[in-house]
Formats: sequence, C-alpha cells, structure tokens
Amino acid sequence: MDIVFIQGLKIDTVIGIYDWERKIRQNIVLDIEMSADINAASKTDHINQALDYKAVSKRLIDFVQNSEFQLVETLAEQITQIVLKEFEVTWIKLTLNKGEVLTGAQGVGVIIERSNG
Repeated sequence: MDIVFIQGLKIDTVIGIYDWERKIRQNIVLDIEMSADINAASKTDHINQALDYKAVSKRLIDFVQNSEFQLVETLAEQITQIVLKEFEVTWIKLTLNKGEVLTGAQGVGVIIERSNG
C-alpha cells in the first residue's frame, strides 16, 4: 500500500487539563500518514482517483478548531477515527505534537496507529 502524508498541519484549539489551558487557544501540529492506493490516480491524473489530502486537511482543521478536549490522547483518537470512517483509508499513523508546553522539551504529544479491520 502507498502512503499519502500531511506534514506539519498547525491548528489552534483548546486543549489541556489545567485551568489556564481551558482559557486559551494553543497550536497543535499534526503529522499524518494514510494508506492509499495511488495506482489509479497515477494512471488517470485525476483527483477523483486520489486520496484528496486537501479535503482531509479541511475536515480536520474544522474538527480540531471546534473541539475542547482535555487530553491529547482523546483528540488523537478522534482524529484517526474521522479519517478512517470518512475517507478511503484503511490505516493511519498520526503524530500529534502539543508543542513546547513542558519546560526543556521541544514538544510533547502522542503517536498512534489505527486501522480498519
């Protein structure tokens, strides 16, 4: 299976367990790898045969900006389920980076893989 990816998708949202986090918007950064059969698209050169990463991005931006989860784990799981259910994807690997919220660390977050089946 081929992989279509979206790298460094920055989205602002309300995320966190602390009172101060519930009052502000923070940027998260998503790196996404998704299974896709690009054979048909490579032969037809038509977007209807491809996994439309712009459509995936727009859907996730809308969802994340309007969410208010406490845990990155919950947000990551919801993101993977949206992609698996709404797009022709059978496998997804998601890295969700909450950024420099931990003193001394360049980033914190989760990496999860999910599949249909």
